[in-house]
Amino acid sequence: MGSHTRAFRHFDKLNAGMLASTSSAQAMTTRQKAGFDKLSAGNAIDEQHARKFYVEGVHLMGEQESNSLAGKVAVITGAGRGIGRAISLGYARAGASVCCSARSESEIQETVREIRGEGGTAVSFQADVRQQDAVHGLFEFAEAELCGIDIAVLNAGVNLDRGPVESGDPAAWDETIRTNLLGGYYCARAAIPAMKRRGGGKIITIGSGMGHNGLAESSAYCCSKAGLWMLTRVLAQELRQHNISVNELIPGPVRTDIVSKLHFEGEWFKSPEDVVPMALFLATQPDIGPTAQSYSLMRRDT
Repeated sequence: MGSHTRAFRHFDKLNAGMLASTSSAQAMTTRQKAGFDKLSAGNAIDEQHARKFYVEGVHLMGEQESNSLAGKVAVITGAGRGIGRAISLGYARAGASVCCSARSESEIQETVREIRGEGGTAVSFQADVRQQDAVHGLFEFAEAELCGIDIAVLNAGVNLDRGPVESGDPAAWDETIRTNLLGGYYCARAAIPAMKRRGGGKIITIGSGMGHNGLAESSAYCCSKAGLWMLTRVLAQELRQHNISVNELIPGPVRTDIVSKLHFEGEWFKSPEDVVPMALFLATQPDIGPTAQSYSLMRRDT
Protein backbone atom coordinates (compact mmCIF):
# COMPACT_ATOMS: atom_id res chain seq x y z
CA MET A 1 0.00 0.00 0.00
CA GLY A 2 1.51 3.36 -1.07
CA SER A 3 1.89 6.33 1.22
CA HIS A 4 -0.81 8.34 -0.54
CA THR A 5 -3.26 5.41 -0.29
CA ARG A 6 -2.53 5.01 3.41
CA ALA A 7 -3.04 8.71 3.97
CA PHE A 8 -6.34 8.60 2.05
CA ARG A 9 -7.58 5.76 4.27
CA HIS A 10 -6.43 7.68 7.34
CA PHE A 11 -8.49 10.72 6.42
CA ASP A 12 -11.47 8.48 5.70
CA LYS A 13 -11.08 7.30 9.32
CA LEU A 14 -11.10 10.90 10.50
CA ASN A 15 -14.21 11.62 8.45
CA ALA A 16 -16.02 8.66 10.01
CA GLY A 17 -15.44 10.10 13.47
CA MET A 18 -17.00 13.45 12.61
CA LEU A 19 -20.64 14.49 12.17
CA ALA A 20 -21.04 13.90 8.46
CA SER A 21 -24.15 16.05 8.30
CA THR A 22 -22.28 19.28 8.98
CA SER A 23 -21.25 21.44 6.06
CA SER A 24 -17.70 21.69 7.38
CA ALA A 25 -17.27 17.92 7.35
CA GLN A 26 -18.69 17.73 3.82
CA ALA A 27 -16.34 20.47 2.66
CA MET A 28 -13.40 18.70 4.27
CA THR A 29 -14.25 15.42 2.54
CA THR A 30 -14.35 17.05 -0.88
CA ARG A 31 -11.11 18.98 -0.41
CA GLN A 32 -9.23 16.06 1.11
CA LYS A 33 -10.18 13.66 -1.70
CA ALA A 34 -9.30 16.24 -4.31
CA GLY A 35 -5.97 16.78 -2.63
CA PHE A 36 -5.18 13.10 -2.50
CA ASP A 37 -6.07 12.71 -6.18
CA LYS A 38 -3.22 15.14 -6.76
CA LEU A 39 -0.94 12.99 -4.61
CA SER A 40 -1.89 9.89 -6.59
CA ALA A 41 -1.11 11.63 -9.87
CA GLY A 42 2.22 13.07 -8.82
CA ASN A 43 3.10 10.64 -6.03
CA ALA A 44 5.11 13.45 -4.46
CA ILE A 45 4.45 16.55 -2.42
CA ASP A 46 6.79 19.13 -0.96
CA GLU A 47 6.97 19.74 2.76
CA GLN A 48 5.34 23.16 2.69
CA HIS A 49 2.39 21.89 0.67
CA ALA A 50 1.98 18.90 3.01
CA ARG A 51 1.82 21.09 6.08
CA LYS A 52 -0.62 23.56 4.48
CA PHE A 53 -2.85 20.75 3.20
CA TYR A 54 -3.03 18.93 6.53
CA VAL A 55 -3.61 21.97 8.72
CA GLU A 56 -6.28 23.33 6.35
CA GLY A 57 -8.12 20.00 6.55
CA VAL A 58 -8.14 20.08 10.33
CA HIS A 59 -9.31 23.70 10.35
CA LEU A 60 -12.30 22.64 8.27
CA MET A 61 -13.23 20.14 10.96
CA GLY A 62 -13.15 22.90 13.56
CA GLU A 63 -10.36 21.28 15.53
CA GLN A 64 -8.58 24.47 16.51
CA GLU A 65 -11.42 26.58 17.80
CA SER A 66 -10.17 28.61 20.72
CA ASN A 67 -12.58 27.06 23.23
CA SER A 68 -12.58 23.41 22.06
CA LEU A 69 -10.91 22.26 25.31
CA ALA A 70 -12.50 24.78 27.67
CA GLY A 71 -12.99 23.25 31.11
CA LYS A 72 -10.64 20.34 30.41
CA VAL A 73 -7.47 19.45 32.30
CA ALA A 74 -4.52 17.86 30.53
CA VAL A 75 -1.36 16.25 31.89
CA ILE A 76 1.48 16.14 29.38
CA THR A 77 4.81 14.39 29.93
CA GLY A 78 7.94 15.47 28.11
CA ALA A 79 6.42 18.95 28.05
CA GLY A 80 9.66 20.89 28.23
CA ARG A 81 10.62 20.63 24.59
CA GLY A 82 9.63 19.35 21.15
CA ILE A 83 6.27 17.69 20.65
CA GLY A 84 5.28 17.80 24.32
CA ARG A 85 5.90 21.51 24.56
CA ALA A 86 3.98 22.19 21.34
CA ILE A 87 0.98 20.13 22.48
CA SER A 88 1.00 21.85 25.88
CA LEU A 89 0.82 25.25 24.19
CA GLY A 90 -1.78 24.06 21.70
CA TYR A 91 -4.05 22.62 24.38
CA ALA A 92 -3.75 25.76 26.50
CA ARG A 93 -4.65 27.93 23.51
CA ALA A 94 -7.72 25.71 23.03
CA GLY A 95 -8.81 26.48 26.60
CA ALA A 96 -7.42 23.58 28.61
CA SER A 97 -5.65 23.87 31.94
CA VAL A 98 -2.32 22.10 31.51
CA CYS A 99 0.04 20.34 33.90
CA CYS A 100 3.46 20.25 32.24
CA SER A 101 5.88 17.57 33.37
CA ALA A 102 9.42 16.53 32.46
CA ARG A 103 12.72 15.71 34.10
CA SER A 104 14.03 19.21 33.46
CA GLU A 105 12.45 21.73 35.85
CA SER A 106 13.78 24.73 33.94
CA GLU A 107 12.29 23.58 30.63
CA ILE A 108 8.79 22.95 31.93
CA GLN A 109 8.84 26.23 33.83
CA GLU A 110 9.58 27.97 30.54
CA THR A 111 6.62 26.20 28.90
CA VAL A 112 4.39 27.27 31.78
CA ARG A 113 5.63 30.87 31.57
CA GLU A 114 4.74 31.01 27.89
CA ILE A 115 1.27 29.59 28.48
CA ARG A 116 0.58 32.02 31.31
CA GLY A 117 1.99 34.87 29.23
CA GLU A 118 -0.71 34.15 26.65
CA GLY A 119 -3.40 34.18 29.32
CA GLY A 120 -3.64 30.41 29.77
CA THR A 121 -3.64 28.24 32.88
CA ALA A 122 -0.67 25.96 33.52
CA VAL A 123 1.34 24.40 36.34
CA SER A 124 4.55 22.40 36.33
CA PHE A 125 5.63 19.24 38.12
CA GLN A 126 9.08 17.76 37.74
CA ALA A 127 8.93 13.97 37.41
CA ASP A 128 10.92 11.11 35.92
CA VAL A 129 8.45 8.71 34.28
CA ARG A 130 10.78 5.81 35.10
CA GLN A 131 9.97 6.30 38.78
CA GLN A 132 6.53 5.02 39.79
CA ASP A 133 6.32 7.14 42.93
CA ALA A 134 7.19 10.29 40.98
CA VAL A 135 4.51 9.55 38.40
CA HIS A 136 1.92 8.92 41.10
CA GLY A 137 2.87 12.26 42.64
CA LEU A 138 2.50 14.00 39.28
CA PHE A 139 -1.09 12.88 38.72
CA GLU A 140 -2.03 13.39 42.36
CA PHE A 141 -0.70 16.96 42.13
CA ALA A 142 -2.43 17.69 38.82
CA GLU A 143 -5.81 16.45 40.04
CA ALA A 144 -5.59 18.44 43.26
CA GLU A 145 -4.19 21.61 41.71
CA LEU A 146 -6.44 21.74 38.63
CA CYS A 147 -9.51 19.98 40.07
CA GLY A 148 -9.44 16.88 37.88
CA ILE A 149 -7.81 15.19 34.91
CA ASP A 150 -9.48 14.72 31.53
CA ILE A 151 -6.56 14.15 29.15
CA ALA A 152 -3.17 12.48 29.52
CA VAL A 153 -0.60 12.72 26.74
CA LEU A 154 2.11 10.09 27.29
CA ASN A 155 4.87 11.76 25.33
CA ALA A 156 8.11 11.33 27.31
CA GLY A 157 10.53 9.24 25.28
CA VAL A 158 14.17 8.57 24.47
CA ASN A 159 16.20 6.62 21.88
CA LEU A 160 19.49 5.84 23.55
CA ASP A 161 20.70 2.63 21.87
CA ARG A 162 21.44 3.16 18.18
CA GLY A 163 23.38 0.19 16.93
CA PRO A 164 23.11 -3.52 16.10
CA VAL A 165 21.78 -5.81 18.82
CA GLU A 166 25.06 -7.77 18.81
CA SER A 167 27.20 -4.75 19.68
CA GLY A 168 24.62 -2.50 21.35
CA ASP A 169 24.68 -1.18 24.89
CA PRO A 170 22.41 -3.22 27.20
CA ALA A 171 22.24 -0.37 29.71
CA ALA A 172 21.04 2.06 27.02
CA TRP A 173 18.55 -0.57 25.79
CA ASP A 174 17.17 -0.94 29.30
CA GLU A 175 16.93 2.83 29.78
CA THR A 176 14.99 3.23 26.53
CA ILE A 177 12.49 0.50 27.47
CA ARG A 178 12.06 1.86 30.99
CA THR A 179 11.35 5.39 29.75
CA ASN A 180 9.19 4.69 26.72
CA LEU A 181 7.25 1.60 27.79
CA LEU A 182 7.37 1.29 31.56
CA GLY A 183 6.99 5.08 31.85
CA GLY A 184 3.87 4.91 29.69
CA TYR A 185 2.49 2.13 31.87
CA TYR A 186 3.13 4.10 35.06
CA CYS A 187 1.45 7.20 33.62
CA ALA A 188 -1.62 5.38 32.35
CA ARG A 189 -1.99 3.52 35.63
CA ALA A 190 -1.83 6.78 37.59
CA ALA A 191 -4.23 8.63 35.26
CA ILE A 192 -7.03 6.06 35.27
CA PRO A 193 -8.49 6.63 38.78
CA ALA A 194 -8.65 10.39 38.25
CA MET A 195 -10.38 9.96 34.87
CA LYS A 196 -12.89 7.55 36.36
CA ARG A 197 -13.74 10.18 38.95
CA ARG A 198 -14.42 12.61 36.07
CA GLY A 199 -16.65 10.08 34.31
CA GLY A 200 -14.32 9.64 31.34
CA GLY A 201 -11.20 10.88 29.64
CA LYS A 202 -8.65 10.59 26.87
CA ILE A 203 -5.27 8.87 27.02
CA ILE A 204 -3.06 9.63 24.04
CA THR A 205 0.15 7.67 23.61
CA ILE A 206 2.84 9.12 21.36
CA GLY A 207 3.90 6.19 19.21
CA SER A 208 6.16 5.66 16.23
CA GLY A 209 6.05 3.99 12.85
CA MET A 210 9.21 2.22 14.00
CA GLY A 211 7.05 0.46 16.58
CA HIS A 212 4.90 -0.97 13.78
CA ASN A 213 7.51 -1.65 11.11
CA GLY A 214 10.89 -1.85 12.84
CA LEU A 215 14.22 -0.36 11.81
CA ALA A 216 17.68 -1.89 11.89
CA GLU A 217 20.00 -0.59 14.60
CA SER A 218 17.10 0.87 16.60
CA SER A 219 15.88 -2.26 18.38
CA ALA A 220 15.31 -0.65 21.78
CA TYR A 221 13.23 2.20 20.44
CA CYS A 222 11.27 -0.05 18.07
CA CYS A 223 10.49 -2.58 20.79
CA SER A 224 9.52 0.08 23.31
CA LYS A 225 7.10 1.72 20.89
CA ALA A 226 5.70 -1.64 19.76
CA GLY A 227 5.01 -2.43 23.41
CA LEU A 228 3.41 0.98 23.94
CA TRP A 229 1.09 0.37 20.98
CA MET A 230 -0.01 -2.96 22.46
CA LEU A 231 -0.50 -1.29 25.84
CA THR A 232 -2.69 1.30 24.07
CA ARG A 233 -4.91 -1.44 22.64
CA VAL A 234 -5.21 -3.36 25.91
CA LEU A 235 -5.99 -0.20 27.88
CA ALA A 236 -8.70 0.70 25.36
CA GLN A 237 -10.37 -2.67 25.90
CA GLU A 238 -10.17 -2.35 29.68
CA LEU A 239 -11.40 1.25 29.84
CA ARG A 240 -14.07 1.46 27.14
CA GLN A 241 -16.87 0.89 29.65
CA HIS A 242 -15.59 3.85 31.69
CA ASN A 243 -15.76 6.31 28.76
CA ILE A 244 -11.95 6.51 28.66
CA SER A 245 -10.61 6.43 25.12
CA VAL A 246 -7.03 5.33 24.48
CA ASN A 247 -5.43 6.04 21.10
CA GLU A 248 -1.98 6.24 19.58
CA LEU A 249 -0.67 9.30 17.75
CA ILE A 250 2.24 8.62 15.39
CA PRO A 251 3.84 11.96 14.48
CA GLY A 252 6.20 10.57 11.85
CA PRO A 253 9.57 12.32 11.57
CA VAL A 254 9.66 15.51 13.62
CA ARG A 255 12.67 17.76 14.01
CA THR A 256 13.60 16.64 17.53
CA ASP A 257 16.68 15.10 19.13
CA ILE A 258 15.32 11.57 18.67
CA VAL A 259 15.10 11.69 14.85
CA SER A 260 18.00 14.05 14.18
CA LYS A 261 20.16 11.21 12.83
CA LEU A 262 17.46 9.38 10.88
CA HIS A 263 16.57 9.78 7.23
CA PHE A 264 13.42 8.61 5.48
CA GLU A 265 13.22 9.20 1.74
CA GLY A 266 10.20 11.25 0.67
CA GLU A 267 8.99 11.85 4.23
CA TRP A 268 7.47 15.00 5.66
CA PHE A 269 9.90 16.20 8.33
CA LYS A 270 7.63 18.25 10.53
CA SER A 271 8.04 20.89 13.16
CA PRO A 272 6.59 19.94 16.58
CA GLU A 273 3.76 22.42 15.94
CA ASP A 274 2.60 20.35 12.96
CA VAL A 275 1.59 17.55 15.35
CA VAL A 276 -0.77 19.76 17.37
CA PRO A 277 -3.85 19.56 15.08
CA MET A 278 -3.95 15.76 15.37
CA ALA A 279 -3.41 15.97 19.12
CA LEU A 280 -6.38 18.36 19.30
CA PHE A 281 -8.48 16.05 17.15
CA LEU A 282 -7.92 13.14 19.53
CA ALA A 283 -8.52 15.24 22.64
CA THR A 284 -11.84 16.61 21.38
CA GLN A 285 -13.55 13.40 20.25
CA PRO A 286 -16.87 12.48 21.93
CA ASP A 287 -17.09 9.75 24.56
CA ILE A 288 -18.51 7.41 21.94
CA GLY A 289 -15.62 8.28 19.61
CA PRO A 290 -12.63 6.23 18.50
CA THR A 291 -10.58 4.10 20.85
CA ALA A 292 -7.82 1.49 20.35
CA GLN A 293 -6.87 3.27 17.12
CA SER A 294 -3.56 4.46 15.68
CA TYR A 295 -3.46 7.83 13.90
CA SER A 296 -0.39 8.47 11.79
CA LEU A 297 1.06 11.54 10.11
CA MET A 298 3.64 9.49 8.21
CA ARG A 299 3.96 9.44 4.42
CA ARG A 300 5.40 5.93 4.15
CA ASP A 301 4.20 2.38 4.66
CA THR A 302 7.48 0.87 5.87
